[in-house]
Amino acid sequence: MGECNEPVGAMGVLAVSANTPQPPSIPNDSQPIWILVVKDMEERNAMGTEKHGTPLQAFNGRDALIDAYQEVLDAAVYLRQAIEERESANSREG
Repeated sequence: MGECNEPVGAMGVLAVSANTPQPPSIPNDSQPIWILVVKDMEERNAMGTEKHGTPLQAFNGRDALIDAYQEVLDAAVYLRQAIEERESANSREG
C-alpha cells in the first residue's frame, strides 16, 4: 500500500474535513462506474423480485422515505467502517 499523507487526529479519525473538495477526476481506461451501477441495479431487482415475489412498485404498502432513510443510515455506517479500516491500515504501515 502507498503512504498515507492525510493527517490523522486523535483516535485515528481523519483530520481532514469530510467537506474538503476532491481533486479533478483523471481520465483512464477503467470501466465507467455508471455501467457497473446499472448492472448492480439489475441484479438487485432480480434478487428483490425473488425475495419479495414482486418487483418494487409504487403503492406497495411501505413508506419509501422510511425505507430509503434506513438504507442511507446503514450506508453511512458501512462508509465509516471502511474509512476506519483504511485509516487503521495506513497507520500500521507508516
